[in-house]
Formats: sequence, C-alpha cells, structure tokens
Amino acid sequence: MSFTVGVDVGGTKVIAGVVTERGEVLSIEKHTTPRDDAPATVAIIASAVRNLSTEYPVTAIGIGAAGWIDSTGSVVQHAPNLGWRGVPLRAQVSDATQLPVTVENDANAAAWAEYRFGAGRGGTNVVAVTVGTGIGGGVVLNGAVYRGSYGQAGEFGHTQMVEDGLPCGCGGFGCWEQYGSGTALTRYAREYATAYPDDAEVLGTLSDDAEITGPMVARAAARGDKAALHAFAEVGRWIGVGLADVVSSWDPDHIVVGGGVVETGALLMEPIAATYARILAERGRPQPVATVAAAQLGNMAGLRGAADLAQSAAR
Repeated sequence: MSFTVGVDVGGTKVIAGVVTERGEVLSIEKHTTPRDDAPATVAIIASAVRNLSTEYPVTAIGIGAAGWIDSTGSVVQHAPNLGWRGVPLRAQVSDATQLPVTVENDANAAAWAEYRFGAGRGGTNVVAVTVGTGIGGGVVLNGAVYRGSYGQAGEFGHTQMVEDGLPCGCGGFGCWEQYGSGTALTRYAREYATAYPDDAEVLGTLSDDAEITGPMVARAAARGDKAALHAFAEVGRWIGVGLADVVSSWDPDHIVVGGGVVETGALLMEPIAATYARILAERGRPQPVATVAAAQLGNMAGLRGAADLAQSAAR
C-alpha cells in the first residue's frame, strides 16, 4: 500500500496527516501557522513529514495552501491569510524532505477530495463551494481539477451579485461572499436583532452584549430565535441564488457545499435548496440539473484531497 502525507496550510493552523490510496487518514499532526514566515512554515511541514514517516513509508507529499498557486503548481503567488507572496513552496518542501511534492490551492484540494471520496463521488463534473468567513470554491471537470489559465479558477466569492453593493475586502462591491457567508450570517442576525429586539431574546441571552458569533446564531436558531432563523434564511437564499448561476456557468452534475456554516444542516441547506430550485424553474432550466449536497469530509477534505493529488502525480 502507498502512503502520502497530506498537508493543509491555513491561516491559523497547519494540519499534516498520513493518507492511504483509498483516502483514509491514519495519523495527523497539528501546528500553529507562523504567519508572515514562510521558512518557518516549511520547517514545520518538513518536521511533520519526518515524524509521520517514522510510522509509515511515505512516498510523496501533497500540500493544500490557502492562496493563489501558479499554473505550474510550484509557487504560492499570493496568500493573504498567510502573508506570503511569491513563495516557491514545492521546491522548498521537496529540498527539505527529499520527496516529490504537489502543491494545490486548498479549495481545489477539498473539491478533489469530495469528488473522490465524499458528496461528489460518482460525478464527472463537480463544483465545490466552501462557505466560511468568505466563499471559496474548486472545480473538477471531466475528472480533473480545473485551475484555469492562470491557476485562479473557482474564486466564486468575488462574483458580483449586487451592483454598487456592500464593499468587499477584495476592493470590489457587491461580491457574493458579502451576502452568503458566515460573516453575512452574523451581520443579518445583528441587524435583525437591532430592528426587532423582541424577536431576538434567545440570541440576546447567548451573546450577553458580546459580539454575536456564528455558533451563537446557530444555537439561537436551533431554539427558534426569529432573528437567527432570519439570518440563516437570508444566507441560504443568497447561496441558492449563487448556485443557480454556477449551474448556468459550469453545468456540473454535482454541487457540494462545504465549510463550517454548513455543519448546521437543514437550517442552511433547506433555504439553499428551495431558492436554487425556484430560480432554475423560473429560468426554465430543463431537467436534469446538478444535485446540491452538503460536504461529507469536514475539515479533513483539504488534507485528503492534497494527498490524493500527490498520489496521482507519483503514479
């Protein structure tokens, strides 16, 4: 059996794990990401690989990094949450470990994992949309990761949904992630609670005048709080609107919705499905259309996908 180390490099943590050719995670290590310090991150990855290699005969490394990767899969061109620009990650990790290395955008790696082992399994063309602080995504077309001409395909969160809409961190206005993300969820809850305080008693009790967070909104919604339920309905509606546009653009057979917010289950998936179906019906979209399902692999998707891509490259 072949073993690969998959590594998920995020803005706050580095997770490395040994993965089998069937996508099973056997052993993991977690470390805090040293922000703005690429050499220190490379050292952490190399150390984790060495530690994990004492238990399993590792033959390759796959890295999913939160940033834009060049079209050759060699250089992290820009990773805002890591503070990186122009980091030759593949060469640096390969030199440090003497193993072949595959580098992929973390959202692409997660999309590949869902295509191979999760909610997109059995599909041919799969779009994965990740809902967290913002909205990210990855695309698998005809059984291969689609990276675009310059390695930056799948940046769905910065599709403009509202002309002259809310300002976005990217410098634009009206981007999808300003309306259908975890950040939007807390904003909707806060605005509704301010306008209708009598409908936000549970949320008010949970927050106790502190900053409203996503988990607070989820707990309040589960207890029937109207402000929290409104927030989930709005976020779900906007995600459904965007997914209908994804179908028009990409015509996939599966759409997988992942990220921390999706772990709330029906609270979010029901308004997503209802809006998605309504808009496609209004547009006269003929059947069949892509199925929409919640991601199945959780926070191990990026690691598993990166490892599997490295397995494929090593064959």
